[in-house]
Amino acid sequence: MTTVYAALDIGGTKIAGALVDGAGTVVVRAQRPTPARESAGELMTAVTCVVDELAAHPMWDEIACFGIASAGPVDTAAGTVSPVNIPAWRHFPLIDEVAARSRLPMGLRPVLTGDAVAMAAAEHWLGAARGFENALCMVVSTGVGGGLILDGRPHTGRTGNAGHIGHITVDLDGSLCPCGAPGCVEGFASGTAIAAQAQAAGWSAPAGVAPTAAAVAEAARAGNPQALAAYERAAQALAAAIAATAAIVELDIVVVGGGVAQAGDTLFTPLRRHMADYAVLDFTRGLTVVPALLALDAGLIGAAAVASSQPGASVLAAGRRP
Repeated sequence: MTTVYAALDIGGTKIAGALVDGAGTVVVRAQRPTPARESAGELMTAVTCVVDELAAHPMWDEIACFGIASAGPVDTAAGTVSPVNIPAWRHFPLIDEVAARSRLPMGLRPVLTGDAVAMAAAEHWLGAARGFENALCMVVSTGVGGGLILDGRPHTGRTGNAGHIGHITVDLDGSLCPCGAPGCVEGFASGTAIAAQAQAAGWSAPAGVAPTAAAVAEAARAGNPQALAAYERAAQALAAAIAATAAIVELDIVVVGGGVAQAGDTLFTPLRRHMADYAVLDFTRGLTVVPALLALDAGLIGAAAVASSQPGASVLAAGRRP
């Protein structure tokens, strides 16, 4: 019998679901846009629709565990989420709600993790951080999050929020972040922030094109100065935060994924250049920064991996745990 894991990845833009096999391959997928500005009930309805679509597949009855990765902060012990970019969910009992609304195999309860921790688990298992003992894996998308691999294992912290790099302050006099603190990385480097900065500087999206970070990246590749400056600003903020993290925990590699990372060299070239300005101590200098290998599947694969590593769950293929 094939081992199957169910997974959800809930972010500010999309709610994705999948059935994942024991080798980490996504075999069934479902997705809905996140109604991020709607009520808690409407958000939960969107989640339920994704789960119901997965549950209609014959493999659903074989699932060994169910992992849910969510934008944070999260409280993994309480099973609650308070995503910065989803205002209606504050201390929202996501695990209880999913368990109550879903047709789950007897005795199976979903396992909650932060989306960036899930991404770190996936990249360490199958992706760009594989083989490294100490890694920072980042999701740069609607928000900015991070997860740590320390001594070869995910380091989640007491509530599951360790590595939350998007809310490191990089500008003491900066604008207030939705989290309430001034000058957070997220206010410079998220997809929303990049698009807003480019527009404020005078860039306009072409007719019929949404003003997103992807559109700004396209303009930057064409040489638009406002677009280039927005990515330069984002890269500098990311470099400052990465260097600070490396100084605290010592890292072997940094992996950057999420929608903004799909910009490729438009982001990574200035990011690596700014790393040379901020990571100047001997044990931080020359730190490798690479794109995620699992792209937008990392949250789903990682949610399954984290859930499968819990006591009582089936282990991953060949007994390997991320």
